[in-house]
Amino acid sequence: MKVNIYYGGRGVVDDPTIFVINKIQEVLEELNVSVERYNLFEMKNQITTLSQTVTEADAVVMATTVEWIGMGGYMQTLLDACWLYADKSKIGNVYMFPVVMSKTYGEREVSLTIINSWEMLGGRTGSGISGYVDDTTEFEFNSKYVEYIEKQSENIYRTVSQKRLTLPSSSMTIKDSVMKDVIRFTPQESEQLSKYASDDAFVKTQKKDIESLASIYKELLNDEENGGDDYYLDVFKDNFKPGIGFSGSYMIVITDKGKSIKLQVNNDKLDAQFGDNKEADVIARLNKSVFDDIVSGKVTFHRAFMTGDMTAKGNFRSLRMLDTLFSFAG
Repeated sequence: MKVNIYYGGRGVVDDPTIFVINKIQEVLEELNVSVERYNLFEMKNQITTLSQTVTEADAVVMATTVEWIGMGGYMQTLLDACWLYADKSKIGNVYMFPVVMSKTYGEREVSLTIINSWEMLGGRTGSGISGYVDDTTEFEFNSKYVEYIEKQSENIYRTVSQKRLTLPSSSMTIKDSVMKDVIRFTPQESEQLSKYASDDAFVKTQKKDIESLASIYKELLNDEENGGDDYYLDVFKDNFKPGIGFSGSYMIVITDKGKSIKLQVNNDKLDAQFGDNKEADVIARLNKSVFDDIVSGKVTFHRAFMTGDMTAKGNFRSLRMLDTLFSFAG
């Protein structure tokens, strides 16, 4: 027989839950039961993967402490992981015994929450231990309390060894209803997913990749709404002011889009196309957002250059002419 104990408290010295589970472990080991202990506060980044260990045992003890209100986060995370990743068909054969000690109020409510959660997972539940402790030292040296804990520990052994029958609960019906719309994973897929979910580096990388993809798709969508690649050329063709009596050449590089625009002005004529012109009178570099601000009339080429949002080299008289040659409406 194998029993796993999951401790969801913070590991403080005077936590009465630690005393209770120590006593449970002691009694079970005297009965030749294999007991494995998991202190969740020491395994913060591995809690998700522990969902795979619950199905390796004949019974589990879910132990936590109510320190101010409700169930602690470590235990909640473990139960969430069991719902998402554990093999529900195997959980159905695992008994769960809650241990909830309180130094404030609410031990019975938390114990009931754990029981309901386990039943929703399809597992079997047994009689647990819950109680309020004001003074941990006094509690530990109370022989009647110790005897009660030992009796309950023996009851865990008897319940599991005899495979005592438990009646169906309404939680099972709810579980079956909820699970209809849940994607079902194989045990192997669940194990892989739980490992990925507990890997902070992997999760952070995934988030960055998602944000990067979202940004790329957003830009593509904006470009399409503006007319695609033609947008970069049309804004110059549509806003060119002939009759200035000026001739010159420009290459405008939009750095974050990897696009180079060649502009050739010859008095009343404008030739705008994509490509490089290293011999241009002016070579300007700017990013897409600055480019959009200029062609929407929010800023001028001259102002973008003066503020450093656009860099340029070449003939600065020709650079100043850009705002004269192209009239972008504000």
